[in-house]
Amino acid sequence: MDQTVIKYRHCGRDIYTFSCSLYSFTQQTDDVDRSACPICHHTLTFGLFDAPVTLTCPFMNAHQVSCAFVIGSVHGPSYLGEWHDTEIHVGVSNSEGLVYNYTLSGVKRDDLGWEQCVCVQLVPPWRHDLRESWDRNLEEFSVLSEWVSERFEEEREFGSCCYGFALTFINRMRSLDGKLSLSRDQFTGSYILPRMKTVSTYIKIYHTILQHGFYKLDNT
Repeated sequence: MDQTVIKYRHCGRDIYTFSCSLYSFTQQTDDVDRSACPICHHTLTFGLFDAPVTLTCPFMNAHQVSCAFVIGSVHGPSYLGEWHDTEIHVGVSNSEGLVYNYTLSGVKRDDLGWEQCVCVQLVPPWRHDLRESWDRNLEEFSVLSEWVSERFEEEREFGSCCYGFALTFINRMRSLDGKLSLSRDQFTGSYILPRMKTVSTYIKIYHTILQHGFYKLDNT
């Protein structure tokens, strides 16, 4: 999913396409190729509020996002949509973008493999004190006996494993920062679901463009 999605407004609709495809719908006018709307096929002209804008991609390189909760899929970002019944994997990045994640083989520290993920940065860049504490505590937390490989299946039975590892650490850091712990439902509802809805919408738009060349949304 490496193509840039743009949105513009024409003939009463929001139209989405890839930036490289904006000029693929053309018509001849005075021997000059001009962009044409894929819906009404009229030449595209834009007012100030109708011109193409880039749609923000919800996927980020977790190795470039410090102190974050990260969500990925071994099958790629397209499988992070709400309708995909696929197992996702989560982890926590340190201030250098090293992703700690709990797996069948214990806690892994990945410097590759999380390039297209959903990232929730949890420490603002200006909190230098907390960033240093985050790194130190994350390394200490990752070697605790409760996260050994032998206990992975046991954690999975309780619906925990990688998510439990990440959220337990996050709550540990919240406590050190004088904040209340969050339940799984609280964290999911506040930090995860809003982003995943955005992700699902983006994936739907992206794949429709792949299939039909554009995606349209009527303004009502």
